[in-house]
Amino acid sequence: MRSIVLNLQLACKKKQGLPKKKDFLRWVQCAVSSCYHQKNSKEITVRIVDKAESRILAMIYLGKNQPTNVLSFHFTAPPEIKSSLLGDLVICRQVVEFEARQQKKKLESHWAHMTIHGSLHLLGFNHILDREVLTMESLEIKIMHKLGYLNPY
Repeated sequence: MRSIVLNLQLACKKKQGLPKKKDFLRWVQCAVSSCYHQKNSKEITVRIVDKAESRILAMIYLGKNQPTNVLSFHFTAPPEIKSSLLGDLVICRQVVEFEARQQKKKLESHWAHMTIHGSLHLLGFNHILDREVLTMESLEIKIMHKLGYLNPY
């Protein structure tokens, strides 16, 4: 499996009960290796935040005045600079926990899904058009199954 450098930032007040760095690494690694076929390593930052930070970022980047589960910030280096950085994921702890309860999903499975979903955005996948939705969701399901989780949809 190709090498992933994971920078995990815990920027939320309550840190107990969060997935471990090795979990985030496994989820990101599986997503990247499922659709990225170059041999060089990739770097990603996963930042776990509270609702206040998520709300601010959602307002700035999505124009929505509410926190969201995951935001993906893809990084593209200027052509003259070689970089292994894929980008950053910002995941809101409270939203992920609320959604897992609301959708009656196992919390670990929902954390995995949100991490994989965000990672796929960093790899260029989207869900704006219907055909993009089908492509992205089927890939998420495949990756989740590969990791031993149920279909998140």
